[in-house]
Amino acid sequence: MTTAQPPESATIENLLTEDRTFSPPADFVANAIVKDPGILERTASEEGFRAFWTEQAERLDWIEPWTELYTWELPYTKWFIGGKLNVSVNCLDRHVAAGLGDRVAYYWEGEPGDERTITYRELLEETCQMANALRQLGVKRGDRVAIYMPMIPELPVAMLACARIGAAHSVVFGGFSADALAGRIEDAECVAVITADGGYRKGAVVPLKQNADEAIERTSSVKHCVVVRRTGQEIAWTDGRDHWYHELIAEQPMIAEPEAMDSEDLLYLLYTSGTTAKPKGIMHTTGGYLAGVSATHRLIFDIHAETDVYWCMADIGWVTGHSYIVYGPIANATTGIK
Repeated sequence: MTTAQPPESATIENLLTEDRTFSPPADFVANAIVKDPGILERTASEEGFRAFWTEQAERLDWIEPWTELYTWELPYTKWFIGGKLNVSVNCLDRHVAAGLGDRVAYYWEGEPGDERTITYRELLEETCQMANALRQLGVKRGDRVAIYMPMIPELPVAMLACARIGAAHSVVFGGFSADALAGRIEDAECVAVITADGGYRKGAVVPLKQNADEAIERTSSVKHCVVVRRTGQEIAWTDGRDHWYHELIAEQPMIAEPEAMDSEDLLYLLYTSGTTAKPKGIMHTTGGYLAGVSATHRLIFDIHAETDVYWCMADIGWVTGHSYIVYGPIANATTGIK
């Protein structure tokens, strides 16, 4: 007795094949930011590639222009050679100067009843206050700062403040343990930690300050710990080292001079998860990164800043959150990031 075999068209491999194309609606095409169907083909050539990234970089504000678009000496690529800029200026100052200060930067929703609406002007002012506070604590250009926080507005403020003064930040996911935080602080030789008394995760309170204290005790480089009051729980306190965020920024000026950063200066360190090996710090430099995330956010997400409200469900503790909650959308003055 023989068993009939299914026709080839019914095999699982064939059923997983999809070769149809679906054209977008005409009104979507008419309103799309990218209307050029040949953009990918043109950027495949060296000439097209250079033209594309020159155009994207020219959308940013440069303190000093670059002299060479990029160099590629395997395995190293450097972008916008000789150029100088500041990321926080590109994300905040230039939009306020262009008359967009009252545009909403963030619609923030936390636990039930927690809501804040933050404009670009307000974000700039608090970023400058935090930048001045960090400088007052002795944090300077070239230092590294660990940020271990819940998903609250003070997190992007801390990142942008570090970028303003030229101190590279290393954001550590708020769900990580004291052990994970300690390893990253030690490896980066962070001089400061920015955290919160606690955070909310799935309805429970995460003891962030307690974890930060344990991590700092295992390291040797941290001089200061800045704490945002979030949950209101009781926390241990080390005088001289610990500082309440709201007290630290209260009397600070709302103007802070930005550092002119070389395009290849370090913007941030972000560590791999450590699932399969010791976490490795991935270095993201200033000019190439900002040009990349601002271009991809604008062209791929197709966000129309005047009308759209954009939401990203990533955690800022991961690179998606860095790129598409903070730097990419803010550089494009996207309306209402949630």
